Amino acid sequence: MTSTVPAAASLNKFEKLKAEKDGLKVKAELEHFAQIGWEAIDETDRDHRLKWVGVFFRPVTPGKFMMRLRIPNGVLRSAQLRTLASIVQRYGDDGCADITTRQNLQLRGIRIEDLPEIFRQLEAVQLTSVQSGMDNVRNITGSPVAGIDANELMDTRELCNQVQDLITANGQGNAQFSNLPRKFNIAIAGCRDNSVHAEINDIAFVPAYKEGVLGFNVLVGGFFSAKRCAAAIPMDVWVAPTEVVALCEAILIVYRDNGLRANRQKARLMWLLDEWGVPRFRQAVEQQLGAPLATAAPEDEFCWDKRDHIGVYEQQQAGFHYVGLHIPVGRLHATDMFDLARIAEVYGNGELRLTVEQNVIIPYVPATRLPLLLQEALLERFSTAPSALVRSLVSCTGAQFCNFALVETKNRALALAKELDQELICPHPVRIHWTGCPNSCGQPQVADIGLMGTKTRKDGKAVDGVDLYMGGKVGQDAELGTCVQKGIPCTDLKPILRDLLIQTFGAQPRHPESTEFASPAASGLQITADDA
Repeated sequence: MTSTVPAAASLNKFEKLKAEKDGLKVKAELEHFAQIGWEAIDETDRDHRLKWVGVFFRPVTPGKFMMRLRIPNGVLRSAQLRTLASIVQRYGDDGCADITTRQNLQLRGIRIEDLPEIFRQLEAVQLTSVQSGMDNVRNITGSPVAGIDANELMDTRELCNQVQDLITANGQGNAQFSNLPRKFNIAIAGCRDNSVHAEINDIAFVPAYKEGVLGFNVLVGGFFSAKRCAAAIPMDVWVAPTEVVALCEAILIVYRDNGLRANRQKARLMWLLDEWGVPRFRQAVEQQLGAPLATAAPEDEFCWDKRDHIGVYEQQQAGFHYVGLHIPVGRLHATDMFDLARIAEVYGNGELRLTVEQNVIIPYVPATRLPLLLQEALLERFSTAPSALVRSLVSCTGAQFCNFALVETKNRALALAKELDQELICPHPVRIHWTGCPNSCGQPQVADIGLMGTKTRKDGKAVDGVDLYMGGKVGQDAELGTCVQKGIPCTDLKPILRDLLIQTFGAQPRHPESTEFASPAASGLQITADDA
């Protein structure tokens, strides 16, 4: 079954290229592309259609592509990670992997001539990158401690796998869902702390009891874009776990066939919800399902503060622990990946988990082996007890590898957080998120302090800058933050952040006699209690 999108619709550039040739068709051309080289590939295939198989051309690193995988619920096996390590290792300094804010991995340095062999290697360890870019459903997120959390409500791993298999036809590519109006995010939560950031997904399944039965309330429409950011809204639907996959399919078909396509800035699901209203949308989904939907449960089970899972925790399996390792801004090199795979096998059961905070969890560590694991040299860099500001730092790729980014983020973010950690004592972690452009891959709107890259002027010259967001909340009362100041030069940012951390988040100078930081008045920053 293929999309029934009318060909007569007013077509923008991207709708035209999709109408001319389904992006999935480049999968059959990879051998040819490898033979002719990246510069000889048709420009539309190279710059756009390759994204349907997870391969991204990056003008800032010509000839060195990015590959985005699909890792549902963020669950990896050591053999899979070792295969990925061997792929990026061949590219030396150009090769690395980034953990994303959707529990996923992006490989860097990939060369076109290696693609056929890379795809064979991925298939051998049951990994896929198909439909991970452009107008497709992104990685399916779930609780990073699903199945091992002593206090979880439901293990979401199998549901995440089933939804991925539906969308990708078991990793082979599914033309039924390869032509959505825009990208699409799905999250399935089985815990009490909103570890999936439900509010920023197009579909979010939130645990809820109805008449004593555990299932999910459904939220729809959450998204970030350069045009608009919107929190997901209730669909007034409750489903049992057995109904999750069918509901995802029905919503995707309704969106595929009715979503707005003329203007890509207004093509996400929320714009259709705006036009139709939730009751009409719900009715269309019921018609597609061929059955009525139950109304939502009065309350959901999000009742805890957000956890980052860094540290050592007892599992629901007696005698075992999971160990959360902090990966600074999510950046991994081949040696790190080999080491993590080894550690997962030696101390655990060979499994690893990725988190939306860009960190790694090693599960199934027996209590008797914990002391040896905690003495591993790798844990000096990937700590179980990082400093407060580094601990909760999140960053997008930034200008080093991404042509959309207006500023460098990862290196700058980590250096600044380390400097502030040396100068301040923070009573609790402060979530600082960096994103290089308005596409918001670093999700600044869900942070305590969000920083969005921009260009600004200082002393009459164009310089790197950021827009400052505050008020983002996660957990049971999740809210999106808002921009409180625009165009702060990056060279002026440190004293402003230092002041915010002291006045708003209770930080104290490590050296009280040092007061060399900007006051709100001096920086021009106006922060109210509501903003904070």
